[in-house]
Amino acid sequence: MQTDTTRIAAGVVEWLAAREDEMAQTLEQLVAIESPSAWGSGLGRVAEAIAEELSASGLCPRIRADSTNALVLARPARRRRSLPRQLLLGHFDTVWPVGTLEHMPMRRADGRLYGPGAFDMKGGIVQLVFALRALDAVGVEPPAEPVVLLTGDEEVGSAESRPLIVRLARSACRAFVLEPSFGPGGALKVARKGIGRYEVRIRGRAAHAGLDPGAGVSAIVEASHQIQMIDALNDPGRGVTVNVGTVEGGLRPNVVAPEATIVVEARAPRVEDAERVNEALLGLAPLTDEAKVQVTGGFGRPPMEQTPGAARLMALEDGGFVSTVVDGV
Repeated sequence: MQTDTTRIAAGVVEWLAAREDEMAQTLEQLVAIESPSAWGSGLGRVAEAIAEELSASGLCPRIRADSTNALVLARPARRRRSLPRQLLLGHFDTVWPVGTLEHMPMRRADGRLYGPGAFDMKGGIVQLVFALRALDAVGVEPPAEPVVLLTGDEEVGSAESRPLIVRLARSACRAFVLEPSFGPGGALKVARKGIGRYEVRIRGRAAHAGLDPGAGVSAIVEASHQIQMIDALNDPGRGVTVNVGTVEGGLRPNVVAPEATIVVEARAPRVEDAERVNEALLGLAPLTDEAKVQVTGGFGRPPMEQTPGAARLMALEDGGFVSTVVDGV
């Protein structure tokens, strides 16, 4: 005997299965509108297309757009203010520059659709649109009111949209991000590492390496000391990685290097690890007399640790998905 949950799930799957072609066509329409980050024209047009789809899904969308960005905020046309809210979050900007479709055209092959932004993450937006329609079709009203926020600056750090994301998240009882699932099994991401970026600038003093090397202070030699201290912060057992990504410095082979720059990326699965790494990197001090070290940066994306609330949400589903902890990207 089917439970109500099983019956509803079967109804949703049946409704969606009958509309695979429609879903693919909707995705093709969105992918056909190139929308790289900071290209306001494309972002505005794709925002309008998404708003039209959300309107057809029973939501009332609003668009905010300018010359470099756009976002869509949507709530149900029929509000039930007594319900808690759930935030459905995504983005429609892509990493692909304008003109990509000319040399990498959209195509279908073996049941898959390929094109710039199809996977990350216009496909997730299409899933959102049709999930809302499916629930309405089978007569299910979600126990939490959906609040949809789709942004146009995620791929460049979400600097403009972050205050709104934070405000909406604080008023929501739960949040679901529509980024692609993990692996072909469709695993849901319940935790992810935080990501930090740092720049270590080292200043020494130039001198002729042949005539008067003792008058110089080599920023490159000091950089070599700093690199060893940075590398020592790696902790594989705790999943902490601290990578020296680039090193630049010096003027010419016959000049003691007056400056050098190290760019570092750090990843940590727990807040306490991120705080420890951040403190260590910002506290780097020179080991060479008269050298100066300046460190800037921080964890722009803090760790998302799995919480008891996330575990409860995973327990609500009926076995169709698995959860996973993933690295940041």
